[in-house]
Amino acid sequence: MGPEKEKKSGQSGGEDNSGNVARPSLMLRFVMPAIALGCMALMLVGAWFIYRNWTFMNIPPEQEGREVLFTVEQGQPLWTIATDLGRAGLITDVKQFREYAQVQGKASKVRAGEFSLWSNMTAPQILETLTTSSGILHKFSVREGLTWWNTAEKADQSGLTDYASFKKAVYDPELLAEFHIPAKNAEGYLFPETYLLTRPKKESGKVIVKTMLKEFREAANKAWNGKIPSPAEVYKTVILASLVEKETGDASERRTIAGVFVNRLNKGYLLQCDPTIIYGLGETFDGNLRKRHLTDKSNPYNSYQHRGLPPGPICSPGLESLKAAINPEKHSYLYFVAKGDGSHYFSKSLKEHNAAVKKYQLRRNRKTYRSYN
Repeated sequence: MGPEKEKKSGQSGGEDNSGNVARPSLMLRFVMPAIALGCMALMLVGAWFIYRNWTFMNIPPEQEGREVLFTVEQGQPLWTIATDLGRAGLITDVKQFREYAQVQGKASKVRAGEFSLWSNMTAPQILETLTTSSGILHKFSVREGLTWWNTAEKADQSGLTDYASFKKAVYDPELLAEFHIPAKNAEGYLFPETYLLTRPKKESGKVIVKTMLKEFREAANKAWNGKIPSPAEVYKTVILASLVEKETGDASERRTIAGVFVNRLNKGYLLQCDPTIIYGLGETFDGNLRKRHLTDKSNPYNSYQHRGLPPGPICSPGLESLKAAINPEKHSYLYFVAKGDGSHYFSKSLKEHNAAVKKYQLRRNRKTYRSYN
C-alpha cells in the first residue's frame, strides 16, 4: 500500500468514525428560525411601544390648536379627569395619560379649578398645567356694608353664580349650622373682601357663600384674638357691628359710634338708626325714606319704634367695625349727627344734639352735603 494521503483542511470535523458527514438534527432546523422570528417580533413590539410612547409624549391631538375651558372638580379621581380630557380632545390615550401621571408621581396632585387648555398641547404640558397652575381665577369684590341681596347682585354680575343660587345658599340650613349662625340666613356673615375664585361647576351659590363664611370665621378669629365667644354672643356683636358699618363715613369714628349705641342701649333709649328701617323695608326699597316709614311699628327693624338691637344684622360689617363693636369707646355721648363730609358731631345732651341738627341738617348746603351711609 502507498502512503496515506493527508486530509484536506476543513474535513477533519465533518466526518464521524464511520466516515459519514454529520448533519444538524431536524429539530434544530425548525427551532432556529422560530427563535429568530420571535426575536424579530419582540423587537417590533418594543419598537412599536417606543414609537407609541414617543408620539403620546410629543405629538398633540391637533396641530392648529383650539382653546378648551376644562374644569376639574374638588376630589375628582384621576381616571375621571383623564376620561374627560380624552372626550374634550386634549389627549389621545386616556390609559396612557393615567399611567404617565402615576409614573411622574402626580396622580393625586391635579388641582381643582377651571383651566385654559389647548388641543395642540402635549400630554406632559397638560399634566404640568393641571398640577402646578391655579387655573383661571375670577375677581369677585364685595365692599363693607352690603346687604345679602346687594352681595347676591354682585355675585350675579361676576358670572360666578346667579342671584337665585346665591340666595338659596344664604338661607341654607346646613351652611348656617356648619358655621354656627343662630339665624334664618347668613346676613352679616358674608365677609367683605376681594376674592379670586375658580368658577364653580356645581352648586355655585353654595360654593361662594361658603367661601365667604370661611373668610368671616378667620376675621372673627382675628377680632377676638383667637378666643371666639358663643354663637349667640358673636351674633349680637355682628348686629352692633353692622350698625356701626352703616353709620360710619370716617373710619376714625367707628369706636366712638359703637360707644354711642352701647350708651343708648344701656339707658334703654331707642337707637333711632335710619339704616335699620331701610333694611327692614327689604329688597324693594326705592331709596327714599319717608315719615310713614319712621312711624311704622310693623317693621321689626324700625329702631325708632322698637327698643334694643334690631332682630338681626343689617349688612356685612368689615373687620374694623367688628373690632369696634367688640371694644367700643367709653365716653358719655348719646347722640351724633352727620356733618355732610363723612364725619359726625357727637353730643352728650338732647339740647346740644338739636342744635347740631339745625346746624348740620336743617341749614345744610345741599350742593356740598354728602350722605355716606
